[in-house]
Amino acid sequence: MQFDFTDKRVLVTGGTRGIGRATVEAFLAAGARVAVNGRTAGSTASAIAALGSGDSLVAAPGNVGTVAGCETAVGAALDALGGLDVLVNSAGVGKDGRIEDFDEAAWDETLDVNLKGTFFCIRAALPALRQSKGNIVNLASDAGLMGDGTLTVYSASKGGVVNMTRAMALELAPDIRVNCVCPGYVDTDMVRRDGIEQADDPAAAEQAVIDYAPLKTLGKPSEIASAILYLASEDARFITGSALQIDGGSTAGHST
Repeated sequence: MQFDFTDKRVLVTGGTRGIGRATVEAFLAAGARVAVNGRTAGSTASAIAALGSGDSLVAAPGNVGTVAGCETAVGAALDALGGLDVLVNSAGVGKDGRIEDFDEAAWDETLDVNLKGTFFCIRAALPALRQSKGNIVNLASDAGLMGDGTLTVYSASKGGVVNMTRAMALELAPDIRVNCVCPGYVDTDMVRRDGIEQADDPAAAEQAVIDYAPLKTLGKPSEIASAILYLASEDARFITGSALQIDGGSTAGHST
């Protein structure tokens, strides 16, 4: 499916790597003007230099784990783009660990970036999105739809994103659509760096991740990006409050 976002104004948080970066690339290919958010000015500038799309890309750095960072990032995007049609909340953190492994700082970091950051970026962008009758796509997870015994804190944050998406869809209708995507394991540096590479046996850990879903494969960042563009497009004009599963079947149930 070919999407046309010619001259649409898009902000992608966490747009310097992984799913966020693939989403930036997909919107650029569809003709959008895209504000790229990274945690720092340096990481944002490096990503933009590598993407190399001239005037179609602008920088919107800010640590979205803080309210001030959310407001800074959204403000930079609005200043550079002159408004906003689509907000994609892709910034996220997460790591495996038992309950006993998480202290208050680790809990706060996960919830601050994944849940609080999503909320306050939306709050900062609301006036512009109301004016454009735009839409929002949040990044949740299959772990936001079911429990995962090694991802309790991450599951809590992403479950919050899923239900917040539903509540916001009700509150902001009919002017703004709000949806989320729920990926399973995707072949990103976060999955590899914070999961596979930290295991005692990385090869076995990688195979376990591959075997997690019935389709026995990892997702590609570009596949998640395509779903995000669909939800942000006019083809999805009758969709709001949805949690789109893109997970290789991990949330379908159990075959045995």
